[in-house]
Amino acid sequence: MAAGRHVTIIGAGAVGVISAIEALREGHRVTLIDPGEPGGEQAASYGNAGWLSSHSVIPPAEPGIWRKVPGYLMDPLGPLAIRWSYLPKALPWLVKYLLSGWTAARVETTAFALRDLLKDAPLLHRKLAEEAGVPELIERNGVMHVFPSRGNFDNDLGWRLRKKVGVEWLELNADEMRQREPDLHPRYTFGVVVEEAGRCRDPGAYVAALANHAIASGAKHVRAKATGLRLNGDRLVAVVTETGEIACDAVVIAAGARSKQLTASVGDPLPLETERGYHVMIENPESGPRSSMMASDAKMVVNWTNRGLRAAGTVEIAGLEAAPNWKRAEILRDHLLGMFPKLPRDISASRIKTWFGHRPSMPDGRPCIGYARASRDIVYAFGHGHVGLVGSARTGRLVAQLLSGRQPEIPLLPFAPERFL
Repeated sequence: MAAGRHVTIIGAGAVGVISAIEALREGHRVTLIDPGEPGGEQAASYGNAGWLSSHSVIPPAEPGIWRKVPGYLMDPLGPLAIRWSYLPKALPWLVKYLLSGWTAARVETTAFALRDLLKDAPLLHRKLAEEAGVPELIERNGVMHVFPSRGNFDNDLGWRLRKKVGVEWLELNADEMRQREPDLHPRYTFGVVVEEAGRCRDPGAYVAALANHAIASGAKHVRAKATGLRLNGDRLVAVVTETGEIACDAVVIAAGARSKQLTASVGDPLPLETERGYHVMIENPESGPRSSMMASDAKMVVNWTNRGLRAAGTVEIAGLEAAPNWKRAEILRDHLLGMFPKLPRDISASRIKTWFGHRPSMPDGRPCIGYARASRDIVYAFGHGHVGLVGSARTGRLVAQLLSGRQPEIPLLPFAPERFL
């Protein structure tokens, strides 16, 4: 595969725009296709919690989670909810999801794979932000996890596996936590700080800046929806859009939760699902954490952004088309108020912003990164689930390496699309 190919990238989210930057660096000509504005409110990248958590190596499904499925079906407002009306469509994905976390050994395999993908991510993002002229949007100052008790931490398989894959952290008792986070509710008595991690001060603005950097470096941005691919044998001829065809030599499918139809059109029916996520944000809050934080009991990340104090989390399985359930955002707001008692209970509605979007998720918590079976001119880069922003920096590098036929910098077998085909 020679350099200088015309590469079309479908999707201008974090993975797509970084893939564009890295492909340009390899000497390719790049066209970005996306019907929306890069970093706009319609994009999953916009509503991201903003964590650059290089230690987020544990997939959502862990041993014994099958016991909780009846509760997920009965509670539409729980941390993981499944809408009854969507259950028949979601069932094949859910079975694979449960099996992927059936044993600790399976979870460990994913943890090692994700560690390769995420390690050094804050540093990689910092370099990209500097190139794009927005270094202030990426901070490498660690993140904190807080627990009601030491036992909640000790009994967590995830932290044992993090240690096994090389993640290090600083442990804090109740007094040490109060010194660092005086506004945090006293029910939290134990914490850990992962100092290697970082945060993004404005995910939407960051993705927009990266897209502008790609365009300034020579990429072309086409506002259109890709509907399919045209091949001649095993060679890509063009990307088909609603407004016509774009002739090209290679394509990257990085369309997030909407990648499924495109892969199926070339013979790869991959089990991609949307984990619908919400966030709530308080503008100009009176209180909050000094550092980025995750509460173990609420399954929620709290992060300062340039737009306000953002709380994000929970999962809803209901497909791409169902209307949002804004009560889920209200629960995030209530958890946020409970974590920080100094926040006023009567915050004006005009200061509270809510958002809803789609995480593209594979059942085993690992993205698809690799070639299509139909042609090595087609590269897949989607399905990052909860690690889309943090994982996008290295994914973009891997995409460029695949486009040029070079040896990928990490083993890609754990991310191979064929694992589900």
